[in-house]
Amino acid sequence: MDNRPIGVFDSGLGGLTAVAEIMKLLPGEDIVYFGDTARVPYGTRSENTIMRYVREDIDFLKSFDIKAVIMACGTASSVSLPRIRKEYDIPIIGVVEPASRAAVEATKNGRIGIIGTSATVRSRSYEREIMSLCSGAKIFTAACPLFVPLVENGRCDPDDVVLYTMVEEYLAPIKAEGVDTLIMGCTHYPIIERAIAKYMGEKTALINPGLEAAGYLKQSIGAAQNASGGSCRFFVSDDRDGFSENASKFLGKSLCGEVELKTVGK
Repeated sequence: MDNRPIGVFDSGLGGLTAVAEIMKLLPGEDIVYFGDTARVPYGTRSENTIMRYVREDIDFLKSFDIKAVIMACGTASSVSLPRIRKEYDIPIIGVVEPASRAAVEATKNGRIGIIGTSATVRSRSYEREIMSLCSGAKIFTAACPLFVPLVENGRCDPDDVVLYTMVEEYLAPIKAEGVDTLIMGCTHYPIIERAIAKYMGEKTALINPGLEAAGYLKQSIGAAQNASGGSCRFFVSDDRDGFSENASKFLGKSLCGEVELKTVGK
């Protein structure tokens, strides 16, 4: 039995959507979460900078002798995953592969939309993965750079005028293409799923990358290997109070335990 914890990281709060799903699917597992809130968002950074951040995040999590890493950041997964897996000796699971597989399984008309940060869209990682699974798919993308700051600042209500205005602006071209499946290619986006669903309509399947990554993790490690576990430690690189205040929206329940401050990198 491997009782070591699972490490999860994101640029901020968004990765907690993956943590919430891991808690449901693998309730006996211990989790160490790191939110790099001092450097959020990753989506506007250069590829070299993102690679450096990812290495620093994983190195910190490895100090807890973790058995696997969930890269619960669409930008990090899109930009760094193939290379970063070669640098570490533990399983590293991103969000691109599981979410792409779910989208291909969900679509009926083969028209799939992808929304994400600017870096995620530039990387074309979702497109490559989807085309490897379904070469006939028609794919439409849109960068949504303001979604992460809106979520991090608590602007999540579907009736919020600012949020819904940005949803309409970003998603109008994709909706016009008649997609029946939309990948919310950033773990922050499920928090505004109601606003996205309101605009896209009930016939559009929305793919939650955190949910799909948690399911992929369960397939990878099997049933919970630590039946007596279930703890979760939270670390951030800045703004503990803000993280604590908003975390419950992502986890779907009150935050248990103190949020600890940890500076990584230079």
